Amino acid sequence: MSDAYFFESNDSPLLISIPHMGRDVPPDLWAKMTPVGRDLADTDWHLDQLYDFGRSLNANVLMARYSRYVVDLNRPPNDESLYPGQTKTGLFPQLTFRGENIYDTVKELDATERSDRLTRYWQPYHDKLTEEIERIRARYGKVLVWEAHSIASVLPRLFPGRLSDLNIGTNGGLSAAPEILQAIETSLTDCPLTWVANDRFKGGYITRQFGDPARGIHTVQLEMCQSTYMDEDHPFGYRTDRANQSKPIVQGMVTAALNALAKP
Repeated sequence: MSDAYFFESNDSPLLISIPHMGRDVPPDLWAKMTPVGRDLADTDWHLDQLYDFGRSLNANVLMARYSRYVVDLNRPPNDESLYPGQTKTGLFPQLTFRGENIYDTVKELDATERSDRLTRYWQPYHDKLTEEIERIRARYGKVLVWEAHSIASVLPRLFPGRLSDLNIGTNGGLSAAPEILQAIETSLTDCPLTWVANDRFKGGYITRQFGDPARGIHTVQLEMCQSTYMDEDHPFGYRTDRANQSKPIVQGMVTAALNALAKP
């Protein structure tokens, strides 16, 4: 077991991955961070609480321990852009999503530090993902990896206007069978939240890298607006009144996908 992640094992073909909820920062990096950086604003706050319904589904759950400001687990190790032509947030972020400095000094990391962060924080998470996907696939013949993410609803640096409440991504249909996406969309019939599929957020590196429907590995990313379950401003409090509306919707999406996975 690595100190780079938390993992809860259960007996189910469902694996919930939450790579951006980590808040730990090594002391040497913390000392170099600005007050804004130390707010860790771009954390996917409270998703462990929002997704606690996973226990009723016997879900396997993998969650990051360290902040995305240390290294972004949902970016490729070569740091290539996932969305060419759009603002890139990067493998080793120097700016917040709002364009504010995370560290006192903005500089390109040297090769040694890049390698160290990848080895200590990035690689263990991905090794565990690989291990569990193959274990579940060996047990069930197929696996559903649900990539759980959240983001502020308005971020002019990254996208125009206000984001849809629920943003479903299957890498344009390449990372999961169409029946799974169709089941998710059907579950959203009469949903009071706004939603879209394979639009601004088609899926990050994990969704794209691990999704392989031909081998029975189906990956789905849900990027949801934080306004649906929490306060988007510091101190980023959990809002039970909002979560009570959004959590059953998310649970319905996951359950629908899982039911579709179970069909021949």
